[in-house]
Amino acid sequence: MAGSATQFDDARQFDQALSEILEGHDEFFTSYDEVYESFDGMGLQENLLRGIYAYGFEKPSAIQQRGIVPFCKGLDVIQQAQSGTGKTATFCSGVLQQLDVTLVQCQALVLAPTRELAQQIEKVMRALGDYIGVKVHACVGGTSVLDDKRILQAGVHVVVGTPGRVFDMLQRQSLRSDCIKMFVLDEADEMLSRGFKDQIYDIFQLLPPKIQVGVFSATMPPEALEITRKFMSKPVRILVKRDELTLEGIRQFYVDVDKEEWKFETLCDLYETLAITQSVIFVNTRRKVDWLTEKMRSRDHTVSATHGDMDQNTRDIIMREFRSGSSRVLITTDLLARGIDVQQVSLVINFDLPTQPANYLHRIGRSGRFGRKGAAINFVTRDDEKMLADIQKFYNMVVEELPSNLADLL
Repeated sequence: MAGSATQFDDARQFDQALSEILEGHDEFFTSYDEVYESFDGMGLQENLLRGIYAYGFEKPSAIQQRGIVPFCKGLDVIQQAQSGTGKTATFCSGVLQQLDVTLVQCQALVLAPTRELAQQIEKVMRALGDYIGVKVHACVGGTSVLDDKRILQAGVHVVVGTPGRVFDMLQRQSLRSDCIKMFVLDEADEMLSRGFKDQIYDIFQLLPPKIQVGVFSATMPPEALEITRKFMSKPVRILVKRDELTLEGIRQFYVDVDKEEWKFETLCDLYETLAITQSVIFVNTRRKVDWLTEKMRSRDHTVSATHGDMDQNTRDIIMREFRSGSSRVLITTDLLARGIDVQQVSLVINFDLPTQPANYLHRIGRSGRFGRKGAAINFVTRDDEKMLADIQKFYNMVVEELPSNLADLL
């Protein structure tokens, strides 16, 4: 299983597989239907509310309206919602509400598939918990083990991390698990498809037996549901159905480039439009990131680039420049397609179409977040036509041909 999660050709197969897994397990899940229209009505502590409003949230998103309260009540939860809908703030609020800040011991452990996402969650947790005085630490690979040990031994309330480093810290007992009462898996589908399944099981063995578990994900492959059965009790299931996983607010277009070698000229034609907003360009391989970056720079176009072969420090600097707006066009691989919340991104270009329809959502979910306008442009060669058709079928939508007045749409 480690290595690749099952992919489904269309929504029907997905739903069928889902119902087969869930058949006979109705007694396993409970549903939770209460909806809270405002943060004020959720019974959250005053200082947490201050943090939520200071962060810029005014009204809870759909997943927040349903998801925060059951987590605050200590229930095991499985929550599904697309990227960019506020999942992170949902579990951060649930964790912060239940912390005893007078006890400076790790009480909540959050796992994420990439270092960038772990650091993003750490930022949100820290910001929302600003008035509570929460101590949060990100435990990720590519950073100093000694620093991790020192910070953990000094005491933190929440650890956010990637499975490898967290397991290492637990094994060394630098991270003590005695007081951990909440365990969150973010982007569970991605974690399983990246082959972290065994590590997650190993971490689980080192945690106290009575622990609250939250699983958050945009798509729910059978493996994700299977893993939840193993270590959750009577979880509340908050599933946004596939049909409701809309790509609402994001205009989607394709450009018929015919041949692979014509993509570059097409991108150069679009560059002026790209540079007036913030844009992310996705390609499928690290090598292609380097190639395209070099080609764009040779035409005097300013671009930044990031991929998994770069060291952590370089990636951090590049992301900081992009977030601050000092660089406006970022070329990257799927590594960054999840959890990188760059608020101003209003255009995503799929220079290469993703190899799996499910990844399309994660990529273009980077644009138009929280109801802002956004656009996605897909470069389609003859060889890509089937994949574009699969994506349209998978999300039950139509991608239109790119009109000439692109700048007006952004």
